[in-house]
Amino acid sequence: MGTSVQITPLSGAYGEGPLCYLLAVDGFRFLLDCGWTDLCDPSHLQPLARVAPTIDAVLLSHPDVMHLGALPYAVKHLGLSAPVYATEPVFRLGILTLYDYSLSRWQVSDFDLFTLDDIDAAFQNVVRLKYSQNHLLNDKGEGIVIAPYVAGHDLGGTVWKITKDGEDVVYAVDFNHRKERHLNGTALGSFVRPAVLITDAYNALNNHVYKRQQDQDFIDALAKVLTSGGSVLLPVDTAGRVLEILLILEQYWTQRHLVYPIYFLTNVSTSTVDYVKSFLEWMNDSISKSFEHTRDNAFLLKYVTLIINKDELERLGDAPKVVLASMASLEVGFSHDIFVEMANEAKNLVLFTEKGQFGTLARMLQVDPPPKAVKVTMSKRIPLVGDELKAYEEEQERLKKDEALKASLSKKEEMKASLGSNLKASDPMVTDASTSRKPSNAGSYLVGNVDILIDGFVPPSTSVAPMFPFFENTSEWDDFGEVINPDDYMMKQEEMDNISMLGAGDGTESKLDEGSARLLLDSKPSKVISNEMTVQVKCSLAYMDFEGRSDGRSVKSVIAHVAPLKLVLIHGSAEATEHLKMHCSKNSDLHVYAPQIEETIDVTSDLCAYKVQLSEKLMSNVLSKKLGEHEIAWVDAEVGKADEKLTLLPPSSTPAAHKSVLVGDLKLADFKQFLANKGLQVEFAGGALRCGEYITLRKIGDSNQKGSTGSQQIVIEGPLCEDYYNIRELLYSHFYLL
Repeated sequence: MGTSVQITPLSGAYGEGPLCYLLAVDGFRFLLDCGWTDLCDPSHLQPLARVAPTIDAVLLSHPDVMHLGALPYAVKHLGLSAPVYATEPVFRLGILTLYDYSLSRWQVSDFDLFTLDDIDAAFQNVVRLKYSQNHLLNDKGEGIVIAPYVAGHDLGGTVWKITKDGEDVVYAVDFNHRKERHLNGTALGSFVRPAVLITDAYNALNNHVYKRQQDQDFIDALAKVLTSGGSVLLPVDTAGRVLEILLILEQYWTQRHLVYPIYFLTNVSTSTVDYVKSFLEWMNDSISKSFEHTRDNAFLLKYVTLIINKDELERLGDAPKVVLASMASLEVGFSHDIFVEMANEAKNLVLFTEKGQFGTLARMLQVDPPPKAVKVTMSKRIPLVGDELKAYEEEQERLKKDEALKASLSKKEEMKASLGSNLKASDPMVTDASTSRKPSNAGSYLVGNVDILIDGFVPPSTSVAPMFPFFENTSEWDDFGEVINPDDYMMKQEEMDNISMLGAGDGTESKLDEGSARLLLDSKPSKVISNEMTVQVKCSLAYMDFEGRSDGRSVKSVIAHVAPLKLVLIHGSAEATEHLKMHCSKNSDLHVYAPQIEETIDVTSDLCAYKVQLSEKLMSNVLSKKLGEHEIAWVDAEVGKADEKLTLLPPSSTPAAHKSVLVGDLKLADFKQFLANKGLQVEFAGGALRCGEYITLRKIGDSNQKGSTGSQQIVIEGPLCEDYYNIRELLYSHFYLL
């Protein structure tokens, strides 16, 4: 049989809950994402709690709460200790997202599920990979290779490919085939016939409008409200899809010469943009090339002001403005408070750019028709004063004394135990206390006559005089002095990573915004006061899809193109999941699975995989040709046994000659650009590439094959002229002849 593969959804199956899945590959247990909702209900993590200590590796795909929000809690409380793998942007922006969420929660509640230190501890073991970088696992995971690829949804967003014995398991959720202002489209389409494809049905029932029209409608909606004297609130995430929205606003504010202020308000807004400025190599090609040629950074924002508190907004008063504030769910954070302030004015607009999570205020406001009034809880943290402050200080003083007493007793016990063990190995000549000299009036060191207070040292009762522990220096010396061990002065890689995280140059903590840092360092005793209130929703409400996911039509097309042997559908409403399952079952020969939460399905490949040795006699006659970073060759052999192992041996008879084969994958769009650079006139016409006046190139696939797995033909049509032979020669140069 092939590689053993089992999948168990722990959350996010037949529903739009957070993403978290258990994948076992030949007994090696991956945790695919570790998401949570903005409600942070620990009861939702019960399935994860049952398996967390057994996890061998964690793969993170996107830097938002729905994909990694539960990671600090799982590490702190559930026994998750496996190494974590992610791209650099997912690592950095994921930390900032959780910082923002933790600070937002702490400002309005006694949030104790995890702290900022817990976030740092959870991300301490993250192994950061680059796109297309193959990483070979060790020990229990020996033989398994993981590699991240572009997902196209968020900066650093990842499609994970897990390979074992030549079989691929692809985890692709929240991918986007469209190229956007700051991201390339997904690389999922480049995969061919994986053994298992795990993907989501989130958008299976939705179809997008044209992007240019959507952007136009978005800006028109903002301009209409602003020109009428109103303000616009955009509830957004911390460091994900908000980046695309910032670039849209920058572009249209420049084109239309708009002067209305735009504010990006989170606890870590300046840190977020500072990091994003350094991640240009993770963005699309146009941004990278623009920076190379003109040093123009797309995230040097001209019209967007980054703020970390509401003071500047309050100074503006009711003046028209656009505010992008976290959190997108409206449960906590600046967006919650600003919504309460704006809701009572009919001239204002709250525009949602993503679908709200179930059970949140944002989801309540997105129903049709929206509610006319909603109940909200307004909370804020205030310093303690008067009797409350006095009682708090007394309690803290009592706790300090208790801690000091416990520490002192523990220290004495440790010292007694240490001295007791040293005494057994000490010099056997001990002077009896009864024969010792009498002390003088000035005091004596003789134990038993005069007590001597020596902090941190308790002399044994059998000693004549108190002696501190003495350790002889046994260092080796040579002609140049004391011999040193260079390893004692070498920093371990882990220590260097920790210093880089905490240092002034690169660290996440050093990049924490000044206001947020001041909030953390403020040690004044405080409490949270809350009151419930009913908000009349008089403002306009709108939803426009800027989530950056492929729509239903595109998802179906991508699945058909990739043509996996087995398909596993997760993360989508029951209707969307069933719809996509029926479509794929009806229109292809795929084995389609859609497991429920905590339902384990076995998707082990039906193919048999064998390991064989290549005999030296066989390989000595093989002629290899260079193919990029690899070498390829025809091999004619017979299977035999050598030392009880399957071995490929030279054939016993002369094999038949094989036809020449052109190896490669030609894209007509790339070939068009190549010919244009050679000075030829080329254009697309009717799905074919017209080259010059007479020659036409067509790409014809095998209609009997699914996706891109079949052989393809390039047909050259035209008279036998000089252009024909030149273009054919240029075409051959794009292939390898075997």
